[in-house]
Amino acid sequence: MGFVWFWIVAVMIVAYVVLDGFDLGVGILHFLVARTEQERHLVIRSIGPVWDGNEVWLLASGGTLYFAFPLLYASAFSGFYLALMIVLWLLIMRGVSVELRSHMDTPVWKSFFDGMFFVSSALLAIFFGAALANVIRGVPLNAEGYFFLPLWTDWRTGAQPGILDWYTVLGGVIALLALAVHGSLYLAVKTEGALQLRAREFAKPGAIALLAITIVSLPATVFVRADILANYRQYPVGFAVPVLVLLAVSGMIYFSRRSEDRKAFGASCLYLCVMLVGAAVGLYPRLLPSSSDPGLDITIAKAISGPYALRVGLIWWAFGMALAILYFVVVYRMFRGKVSLGDGYGH
Repeated sequence: MGFVWFWIVAVMIVAYVVLDGFDLGVGILHFLVARTEQERHLVIRSIGPVWDGNEVWLLASGGTLYFAFPLLYASAFSGFYLALMIVLWLLIMRGVSVELRSHMDTPVWKSFFDGMFFVSSALLAIFFGAALANVIRGVPLNAEGYFFLPLWTDWRTGAQPGILDWYTVLGGVIALLALAVHGSLYLAVKTEGALQLRAREFAKPGAIALLAITIVSLPATVFVRADILANYRQYPVGFAVPVLVLLAVSGMIYFSRRSEDRKAFGASCLYLCVMLVGAAVGLYPRLLPSSSDPGLDITIAKAISGPYALRVGLIWWAFGMALAILYFVVVYRMFRGKVSLGDGYGH
């Protein structure tokens, strides 16, 4: 059951990153691609019907983590307390900016919430990337499975790191760029005219920069955590993961240049999926590695709930996911196609 629940949590996190990722990317690009009030309104409308539903996957992932791996939930939420509070406030700011932007038709009001939308979206992308990098690098766990991380120390990886060091900053930059490109490709699919052209123009060099930084990140990850290749060596088929990563980002570049927006967006979805799956494959069966002593790693065996709870939970999880998937299918089919000022939905 541990194997099953590990991948259930991993798949839910992937779903959140892919779906809410383009929402974040749209927020990051809000000022870059939209030049007029009408264009900014269209940018918001492109995610208006789906952004709040996409965030459900984050809540569902946290709830599933709490249920299936309570020790990991307790350890991570206490050790990353400051970072998680910042993320919570950023999520609130982002939701408020989307909902309240159009409540008053004054330039100052709209500019304020436009700025809030951009800042919260960009910082969320950076924090999520840095959080994943912290998990891969490891944290200074003690014998009870708890840890404390200062915001930074000497910016180096090691036995006593901070939340921010050169590797976690690299993770934040990758996430920021990857989600910005993801959002630009989504906008290219959902919009038309000058707004669509500017979204495409951002995606082309953005995808090239993403390819370059991805190539840098792969050896950097092996340098920080050499044992992340253990599962790949044991099961060589896993080396298809980095190949798929490079093919996906290459597909983003190729299809963007040909203005095949849907295919480019599909390649971006594949890139995010495979990057996260690759990290999960490298970490398994660890859930949170120790930066000082491998014997202190929080593993599936240490953190898993009881077998009865997992069996019953699997039934309720399957039921809940069936309802969620049905909801998403209905919503995305209902609001498929290009957005326009007269389509009657959004904010």
